[in-house]
Amino acid sequence: MAEPVDRAVLRRFLLGLAEGMNAARASVEQTRETMGRVARAYGEGGTDFVVLPTLILVQTGDGDERRLSMRSATTANFRFDQVDALYRLIASAERGGIDPAAGIRRLNEIGAMRPHFGWVLRTLGHAILTAGLALMLVPSWQSLAIAAVLGGLLGALKLVRSQALQLVLPVVAAFVSALAVFLIALHFPVGDPIRVLIAPLATFLPGALLTTGTMELAEKQMVAGASRLMMGLVQLALLAFGIIAAGTIVGVADDSYEPAKGAAQLPWWVPVIGVVLYAVGTYLHHSAPARTFGWVLLVLLVAYAAQTLGSLAGAAVSGFVGALAMTPLVLWISGLPRGVPSQLTFLPGFSLLVPGSAGVIGLTSAVGAAGGLGDFAAAMVSVMSIALGVLIGTALFRVARTGAEELFHIDMPAEGPPHPWQRLATAFSRPFLGRRRRRRLRLIGNSQQGRSGSAPSGAPPADSEGAAPAAGPGIHSPEDAR
Repeated sequence: MAEPVDRAVLRRFLLGLAEGMNAARASVEQTRETMGRVARAYGEGGTDFVVLPTLILVQTGDGDERRLSMRSATTANFRFDQVDALYRLIASAERGGIDPAAGIRRLNEIGAMRPHFGWVLRTLGHAILTAGLALMLVPSWQSLAIAAVLGGLLGALKLVRSQALQLVLPVVAAFVSALAVFLIALHFPVGDPIRVLIAPLATFLPGALLTTGTMELAEKQMVAGASRLMMGLVQLALLAFGIIAAGTIVGVADDSYEPAKGAAQLPWWVPVIGVVLYAVGTYLHHSAPARTFGWVLLVLLVAYAAQTLGSLAGAAVSGFVGALAMTPLVLWISGLPRGVPSQLTFLPGFSLLVPGSAGVIGLTSAVGAAGGLGDFAAAMVSVMSIALGVLIGTALFRVARTGAEELFHIDMPAEGPPHPWQRLATAFSRPFLGRRRRRRLRLIGNSQQGRSGSAPSGAPPADSEGAAPAAGPGIHSPEDAR
């Protein structure tokens, strides 16, 4: 049985864990389930939670002892090394292996962690990341060079610690990238400029946000799902505004650019090299722990291979097949003794699937070249297909691992205090029942002593577990209590 803990400290600890999971971009359902396991580990199984993207409520106790704590969640995003440290702390808390006060101190340490790599390596990692995406989306030397240069510039801007800059950074990134690509396209053959834009802006696309919001809506988490989905759409609108502004300055025509015949196309195996470069760039830019690189690369290769196979059936199906193949693998890795948290492999996979889906490319074309509502609808279909793949993959993994579980259950309320007549009847009957039972136990003990001759005279018989029942005035066995 878990030792009793200070409920006020436990509530603050639970609030901190939930806020950390929000910063790790976990869904509200995942956060709520995790907080429930932690509360039960500390003997507070009746704790209630309300988890939203920007608000967390925790209630402990029953009756007059109920206490409610709330906290407004921050909009910070953890790096991969912070996410790994957070989930290690959660694993310890789910076993009740850390004092809540020490857990709060550990949460503060995680929030103040310095990245493993300096800003130079992290900027270089963003350039490598975008170059890898360019090789997967538009395998040409021109797109590779443009993506690497723009990726390095945007990577440096992302590391600037300015809240005002971070608010307008999606617009600035879209404008700078579109302006550079449109100007270069006027003088050099780069292929389709809209497709070349995808790689530098990939880390700004709200793929994980849109997919998580769609999943939460499917899980009946309407408030969280709708808010995330709307936030993702607003971020897409900001990117679209930056592209339109750059196109207006340069004078881009309404029709989209045709792929230039002079662009040198690279061999078919080059996109696989792009996947490896994307994994390396993710490792450096997000300051991931060294043990996560192999797992991230495995998930990316599986997701890309499945997406490529799914594209044979249609662009709208490619994201679904990729997510369906990726999700069970991610969950399996997270359950291994030396695995990594699911968020560290899910997030790179989302970024790989969403830009590669033709729907998001169509949305970018609709913004930059007046493609119409059809491209926007295709973009939404691609996001929903990825969310559906994640949901089905999660369900299949859980059924294969634990089997179908009860989805709806309501606990019966605790019985109230006994009626006064019931207490009076119990008080009168207990002496008589206890006397008759003690007489029977003495008879059994005498018979056992006669058979074995080992028990001393007057010693009480041992119970089924081998321990002698307690003796003394006013102490009764469980049978006497009845």
